[in-house]
Amino acid sequence: MSNVKLIDRLAKWLHLSDRAKDRLSSWLLILPYVFIFAGFIIIPILIAFSLSFTYYDAINPPEFAGMQNYVFMVTGDEQFVKNIIPNTLKYALIVGPGGFALSFFMAWMLSQIQATPRKYLSLLLYAPSMVGAILVTILWRSLFNGSESGYINAFLLDNDFIEAPIQFLQSPEYLLNIMIIVSLWSSMGIGFLAMLAGILNVNPELYEAGRIDGIKNRFQEIFYITIPSMKPQMLFGAVMAVVGAFNMGEIGVLLSGVNPTPQYSGSLIVNHVADYGFLRYEMGYASALSVVLFIVVYAFSRFGHLLFGSDD
Repeated sequence: MSNVKLIDRLAKWLHLSDRAKDRLSSWLLILPYVFIFAGFIIIPILIAFSLSFTYYDAINPPEFAGMQNYVFMVTGDEQFVKNIIPNTLKYALIVGPGGFALSFFMAWMLSQIQATPRKYLSLLLYAPSMVGAILVTILWRSLFNGSESGYINAFLLDNDFIEAPIQFLQSPEYLLNIMIIVSLWSSMGIGFLAMLAGILNVNPELYEAGRIDGIKNRFQEIFYITIPSMKPQMLFGAVMAVVGAFNMGEIGVLLSGVNPTPQYSGSLIVNHVADYGFLRYEMGYASALSVVLFIVVYAFSRFGHLLFGSDD
């Protein structure tokens, strides 16, 4: 029996009007998506929020602890205040806007060339985000290897810039900066493709009208025509950049080989959640950290909506 006939019979059995029948059809249509969204998004968030007010070691039942986890986060967790927050803010504020600006710039550059080379160059730029963090990290670990066989160390030693190899990936002085370089290099993800599609779909007549109205150079074209014409793609790219920047903690672990990273120099809030949740089994405190991360990501996403959201 088709869905239409089933709805007709149900509406007839319930004596529904045509308007009520349309509403019933709409609700039945979206019902699977409501269950999936609730099961994978809403319920986990509610569980994490609830556990953040408890002490829970994953073995014994949770014990209500009030605001203790949040108070400890600010007053008792020295690494969180001293290393995790500064690292996360520095990483996110450089990689998020930097990756977003770089994606837009590269998408605009590609839009200025012919279709055939653009297709291959787009694939080349998108490749790092396709191969995954592990393969990307293997490449960069070879480059920054702390022995004499590392490419950077070999170059510096051969040219007498240094006398002994530098432990780039184990040194608090270098690790976070290397993480930022690797993340920017691999930031041409799905947001980059959305921006490229948005730029290519801007109506060419708008540029002709702009030149008639007094636009004189490419910068003015980008500012007054390109960006306003592709706000949805810009918003999508901004949200993806923000979410990606706050969730790329695995880069530091894969580069250094340990979690926490040496002296917490490359540890982000995601690593701190994994540290307390899966190494120390303090699920209540890990949930509180997750709630804070969720609020921060949501706040930055709303800021992206303010910049590129539709006025409609």
